[in-house]
Amino acid sequence: MIWEQVETYIEDGDAIIAWAIPNDGGYDFDTCGLNRRVPVDLDGLKLVQFMPSTDDEGR
Repeated sequence: MIWEQVETYIEDGDAIIAWAIPNDGGYDFDTCGLNRRVPVDLDGLKLVQFMPSTDDEGR
């Protein structure tokens, strides 16, 4: 329920939530907001992919 509130009111911010689960990595996570980080599955292991910056300051 807290995560739903974060997603609703995030506006220009970024957030990540992580929790322990019984898998090979031992965790899972989700993100929200207008950020450059995207969860990707790599052979059953969830990792973070950084997308290229869209502004001049993120060089």
